[in-house]
Amino acid sequence: MKRRSLLWLTTLVLVLSMFLAACGGDKKTSTNTKNNNDDKKGSEQAGTGPQDGGTLTYAMESEFKGLLNVNFYDSSSDAEIIGLFDDTLIDYDENLKPQPNIADWKTDDNKVYTFTFQKGVKWQNGEELKVQDWQFALETIAKIGPEHPRWSNVNTIQGATDYNEGKADHISGIEVVDDYTIKITFDKARVNNLENLWTYPLSRKEFEGMDPKKMAESEQVRTKPVGLGPYKVTKVIPGESVELTRFDDYWKGKPHIDKIIVKVIDGSLTVGELQNGGVDMTAFHPTLLPEIEKLDNVNVEKVPGLSYYYIGFKLGHFDGKTNVMDKPKYQNKQLRQAMLYAINRDEWVKAFFSGLGAPLNRPVPSAHWIAADNKDLPNDYKYDPEKAKQLLDEAGYKDVDGDGFREDPNGKKFVVNFAHYDTGNPTYEARAKAMTQYWEAVGLKSKLTMTDVNLYYDQLEKDDPSIEVFYGGWGTGADPDPLPLWGKDAVWNYPRWVNEESDKLLNDAVDMSVVGTDQEKRKQLYVDWQKLFNEEVPALPIAELYDVYAVSKRVQDVKYDVSGSNSPAEWWIKQ
Repeated sequence: MKRRSLLWLTTLVLVLSMFLAACGGDKKTSTNTKNNNDDKKGSEQAGTGPQDGGTLTYAMESEFKGLLNVNFYDSSSDAEIIGLFDDTLIDYDENLKPQPNIADWKTDDNKVYTFTFQKGVKWQNGEELKVQDWQFALETIAKIGPEHPRWSNVNTIQGATDYNEGKADHISGIEVVDDYTIKITFDKARVNNLENLWTYPLSRKEFEGMDPKKMAESEQVRTKPVGLGPYKVTKVIPGESVELTRFDDYWKGKPHIDKIIVKVIDGSLTVGELQNGGVDMTAFHPTLLPEIEKLDNVNVEKVPGLSYYYIGFKLGHFDGKTNVMDKPKYQNKQLRQAMLYAINRDEWVKAFFSGLGAPLNRPVPSAHWIAADNKDLPNDYKYDPEKAKQLLDEAGYKDVDGDGFREDPNGKKFVVNFAHYDTGNPTYEARAKAMTQYWEAVGLKSKLTMTDVNLYYDQLEKDDPSIEVFYGGWGTGADPDPLPLWGKDAVWNYPRWVNEESDKLLNDAVDMSVVGTDQEKRKQLYVDWQKLFNEEVPALPIAELYDVYAVSKRVQDVKYDVSGSNSPAEWWIKQ
C-alpha cells in the first residue's frame, strides 16, 4: 500500500517519508497501494516469478507511541507500522493524482460525490468492509471535533459542524445508498474536496459503542489493531517491536512474505545491523549515507522528499476551536526575520544531512506543483549575519548592559528558549546546538532544551508554556493545500499563526467559485500565500531533504517514488 496518502506529523526521526495525511502533522502525516505488476525485477524477469515465504525485519530508530490505528495516530513512527497492515479507499500515483483503490468515485460538480466500494474486502477480524465503516470513521472524528487532528478533513462535509455541536443526530452530507455505495455532499464545491477528504474506514465491530475520546487508549488501538491491509498485527511489545503475519484473505491476493518484524533500534547500530543481515529495510538518517553506500548487500533508494523542516514560534494558543495569537514575545516580524538570516542553512544541511537537501524559503517542498520560485519571493534568506544584526537593531533588540547579548526593546533580558525533540540520536542535540550558536553569534542569548520525542509533540499540541521556539517538520499531502496546517482553525498550526490574508488566499485557492478548474489560477493564489509567509515568517523554513532508504538485496520488488513505496503485498524474499 502506498504510504503517501496521509499527511503525517514528521518528528524527523529516521522516518522521513512514510505517510501523508490530510493532516494535517503538526505533522500533520499514508496507507495507499501502488500496483507495479508490469515492472518486476530480480528472478521474476527470468520467468521464475516471486517466491513465497520468509521473514522481513524492518527497523525504526524512534520508539513508536503505539497509536496503531490510522484514525488516531499522531507520530510518523506509528504511521510506518500502520502502513504495513492497513489500506485506504483511494490511492495516489507517482504524480500524486488520486486513483481508485478500495473505492471508486464520480462527481459532476465537485460538491456531491458518489463512492462505490469493492465487494468482498475483509477486515482482519473476518468482517466484510462496508460503507457504514467509513461513515462510522467520519462520525467518530466529527464527534471529537476541532481537537481531532483530522477534523479539517471532515468538517467540510455538509452538516459535520452541526453534528459536532449536537444540533443534529447525523451528518446530513453523508447518505448511505446501500452497503457498497455512499454519497458525500460537501458544504460547497472545492477543487480539492476529494483529496482533502478523510478516506480511512473504522471497524464498527471493534469500536461501536465506545466513547470516541476513549478509543485511542483501547486495546483495539494499542495492542490488537485491525486493518484492511496485507499483514495483520499478531504481537505488540510497546515501544519495542511489532510482529505482523501474512493476511491470506487480503483483498488483492495473498502476500508473498510470511512475516514482518518491526523493531526499534539505536541509530548507531543501523549500519552494522544492515551489514550483518539483522535488518532488511529501514529509512535512515542522511548522515549515515556514506557508510551505508559502502555495503555490498544493500541497495540505497533516494527520492525527492515531500517534507520540510522548520523552526516555529509559539505566537499564541489553541482554544479548542481556533488559534488565538496572544503571546507577545515573538510577535516582532523583524526579530523572526533576523533569526532566519542568522542561520547558515547551507553549512547546517551539509554538516547534519550529508548534503542530501537544500535550504528553502517557503513551507512547500520543491517537488510540489504549487512551489513558488525563489525569484518570486520577497526575501531570499541567505546566510547574512550582518543583515540579521541590522534588523535586530532596527527592532530595538540591543545590548544595553554590555554583556554581549541583546535585551528586548524594553531593556529586559531576552533569551531564545529553543526546544528540540530527543530520540537518543546524538546528532539531534548537535544540530540543535548549532542553531543556538548561530543566534548567539548575532547577540541573541539562547537556551536549548532536549525533550523526549513523544512528550515533545504532546507539549506542542497542548501549547505547554515551556515551549517558545521549537524545531519541527511536516510531510505534505498528495494535494499540497496548506490550510490544514496553517489555517486559523487548524489544531496542527502549532505556531498558532492567525492572518486574515493567509486564510483568504488558502480558502480562495480551493473555492470552485473563485478558481473553477483552472490549475494555474489556483497555483498563483498559493504563490501569493508563499510570498506572504516568506515575509511574515511565523515559522522559519529551514530545509527540504531527499528521503533515503536502505533495502537488503535479498528483498525484491520494493519500489519508491515521490508518492512513497509500493504495497508490502508485492515485496518478496529470495529464498
